[in-house]
Amino acid sequence: MDADAIPLTPEDVAILALECQTIAGHTCKVVRVAGEPDLEALRASIAQRIHAAPLLTRRLGGSGEAPAWVPDTSFDLSAHVVPVPVDAPLDEAELRLEVARLFEQRLDRSRPLWRMDVAPTDGGGMAIIWRIHHALADGTAAMRYAQALLWDPAEGEAASAAAAKVTAQHAADEERRRGHLAGFMRREFARSRTRSPFDGEVGTRRVVAFASVPLRELHDAARALADATLNDAVLSIVAGALRRWIEHHHGALGTVRVRVPVSLHHEGDDAGNRDSFFSVALPLNEADPIARLKAVHTATLERKIDHDAETMDELMRDLAKISPRLERFAARVEQSPRRFAVNVSNVPGPRTPVTVLGSPLDTLHSIAEIGERHALRVAVVSACGRLGFGFCADPSIVEDLEEMARGVEIEAAILTA
Repeated sequence: MDADAIPLTPEDVAILALECQTIAGHTCKVVRVAGEPDLEALRASIAQRIHAAPLLTRRLGGSGEAPAWVPDTSFDLSAHVVPVPVDAPLDEAELRLEVARLFEQRLDRSRPLWRMDVAPTDGGGMAIIWRIHHALADGTAAMRYAQALLWDPAEGEAASAAAAKVTAQHAADEERRRGHLAGFMRREFARSRTRSPFDGEVGTRRVVAFASVPLRELHDAARALADATLNDAVLSIVAGALRRWIEHHHGALGTVRVRVPVSLHHEGDDAGNRDSFFSVALPLNEADPIARLKAVHTATLERKIDHDAETMDELMRDLAKISPRLERFAARVEQSPRRFAVNVSNVPGPRTPVTVLGSPLDTLHSIAEIGERHALRVAVVSACGRLGFGFCADPSIVEDLEEMARGVEIEAAILTA
């Protein structure tokens, strides 16, 4: 093997193997900036900073028996930062269609596994549709790469200092990322009594929708109404939106379990960051938003007090040591749509206002891929004092996704009122 090659871990191989004809292996960040697009300036800026994210200049290589990340000796930034071929700026509906169209495609495995498609938007803005493979990054790592490549350095901070900060955090972030993604098809065994409305044979088409709600107002409302957390409020308003959508399209509510990522990293430890999950049944039969928030808070608090995520993480690690075959069987059982219906992830973005090429970041949304028999996915990311909700679904199973996104904004407005 080439001395410069980085062997793929078993987790990386497993993540790449998840990709198939119907399931894409990438995540997507939709970055909207107030300034008009200047493709050459964006390429020049990234070229000066790409050394802070060296894995983004490596491609798949090695052999079938020993796959590796190898330097892309013909790395061409112009193949990774490209214009969207449009005749006019995109409005909101056109942007959603373009994001869905790009999300359905696969990244070129002969190149490093990421690409930014840049498009002008209504009102003189720019949208960067950034796809990055899960073998390179999950949501938190993608935010690290955004800091490395996109966000302008803070006032008074040199670009080299900002790059050094990202590089120093890289090793710990990689350990956390692999711990998260290796457990993607693991964790809990609780079973829903009813079939999820999102349980179906997933195809190749995708539809996306966006929602945006005020972060501070939602945080304060959750604390005042139920001594609840922001994440409790996120789950509560998602529950309200699902309730509205299911009542409209299916009538009966039943039970919908959601899977919630939990960080297992503790400040100051030397184990690196690790993520696990717990699952919780959303109280969709509860019509009162405040009662629903209190119910969600009670359920999540119980799981935190009992350390459910840590217990599950330890259990799956022990199974892997005792019998990899038993672990694989447990993973298959756990991935059943009766175990959970929807994955709702919430990733912190930049905590302070940021700019891209001198223009303020307007909105930030994340789109995560759905799974086999899990035709809906919700990804949440914070930025600019707001929470951006990104919905991704198979349109043959989930109709009127924009209605669901509007439901999040309605439910948030009710709580903050």
